[in-house]
Amino acid sequence: MAATIPDQIANATLADCLDVMSRAVFQAGLSWAAIAKHWEAYQAAFDGFDPARVALYGEADLQRVMETPNVLHSARKIAATIENAKTLLALDGEYGGFRNYLHSFDSYNALAKDLRKRFKFMGEMNVWYFLFRVREPVPRFEHWVTTIQGDHPRMKEMVQKGRSAGTSTEY
Repeated sequence: MAATIPDQIANATLADCLDVMSRAVFQAGLSWAAIAKHWEAYQAAFDGFDPARVALYGEADLQRVMETPNVLHSARKIAATIENAKTLLALDGEYGGFRNYLHSFDSYNALAKDLRKRFKFMGEMNVWYFLFRVREPVPRFEHWVTTIQGDHPRMKEMVQKGRSAGTSTEY
C-alpha cells in the first residue's frame, strides 16, 4: 500500500522530528497502514507534536491520550512520546539546535547508538527510519537491512519512494 508510505521531510522542525519519532514508536510491532490510517488522530491528541507542549504533559494528559479514539492505547508508548519530547528539547537547548546535535557525531553508528540510548523505544530500525525521514545521512538500505532481522517491505517502499523523488539521504 504505497499510500501509507510517509514522505521525507525537508527542513524538519522540532515538531516534525517528534512526529516522525513518535510514528516510529507507535508503528513498532504493528501494521504501518493501521497507524497511518489514524495518524491525524495522533497529531490532534499530541497537540501537533509540539515538543514544548508535549513535554509538559502529566498524568491527566496521558489518560486523555489513552482515551482518544483511533489512538493505540499503550501507556508505555504514550509515556515514551512525552519523555522523547523532553529529550528533544533538552538536546535542542544544549546544542543550540537539534540539527547541531545530530551533526555532532563522526559516524552514523555513533549517532544511532546515542539516539537509542537517549530516546525511548528507539531501536535500530526506528533510528534509521527517523533519520531517513528527516533527511539525515543513513547507510544504504540494502546494506543496513542485512544487519537486522526481517524483510521490512514498508521500509523498502519508503526508500524507493525517496529515491524516485530524489530525496534519499543514503550514502
